[in-house]
Amino acid sequence: MTDSRNTLFERAAQRLGFNLSEAIRIGGNYTPAIVHAGTAYVSGQVPRIGTVVAVTGRVGAEVTLEEAQRAACICTVRTLAILRQTLGSLDAVAQALRMTVYVQSAMDFTQQSEVADAASALLHEVLGEAGRHTRTSVGVVQLPKNASVELDLVVAV
Repeated sequence: MTDSRNTLFERAAQRLGFNLSEAIRIGGNYTPAIVHAGTAYVSGQVPRIGTVVAVTGRVGAEVTLEEAQRAACICTVRTLAILRQTLGSLDAVAQALRMTVYVQSAMDFTQQSEVADAASALLHEVLGEAGRHTRTSVGVVQLPKNASVELDLVVAV
């Protein structure tokens, strides 16, 4: 018997240091997710565990590629946690549609897609073939809270 998406998600979250007994909270005057016409849109997530942004700084300067990949995985866990909170179960996800990954990059850093690869791999690990998605990864000068990575996700439900 294969593990459920929720079980796979819980393992990934635990591996990254998440306490899933607490709801993912956001700050500001927006909602973490909106479901409209069979599509769920998850707001951008930084690599926050609890109240701490776990990976900060410019990738390729203060932050290594491996640390940025961990940050991308933390962002992915947050998006999946929000989807689970919103939908009741990750089994409600029919297909990941679009992921955008923003990487706070040093001027000469050009491996944004390798950072995003870690997020894509985790999404596929949890959702299986439904985790395959289109993707854009971009380098940016700055992100909120000095986060190294921010990620948003759109899925069909």
